[in-house]
Amino acid sequence: QVQLVESGGGLVQAGGSLRLSCAASGRTFSTYVMGWFRQAPGKEREFLATVSRRGLSTYYADSVKDRFTISRDNAKNTVTLQMNSLKPEDTAIYSCAASSVRSSLATIIKEYNYWGQGTQVTVSS
Repeated sequence: QVQLVESGGGLVQAGGSLRLSCAASGRTFSTYVMGWFRQAPGKEREFLATVSRRGLSTYYADSVKDRFTISRDNAKNTVTLQMNSLKPEDTAIYSCAASSVRSSLATIIKEYNYWGQGTQVTVSS
């Protein structure tokens, strides 16, 4: 099992940046595909980005492509989400998740086995 704890959320003005971090417990972090998701009030959880086990491959949702960057450090058991050019519509609770899927990347919620508690990101206009 792996436990995930997000940090780095907060309030930022439109056009600003935030860097979210997700710290994972356990010795098997590098065996999981990792992803970031968000959920805005009244909306379904949305996939944002995923990174492969060694961090060599990534994939992004169209809504955040070219603005967000996912990366991981297996030595530190962390995965980060760098968010630039933030918009008010990016306001949501952001969560990281770990997947034991066989493929190198995972974009579907059901493919993820473990979730963090989430961190609030609010973008003001």
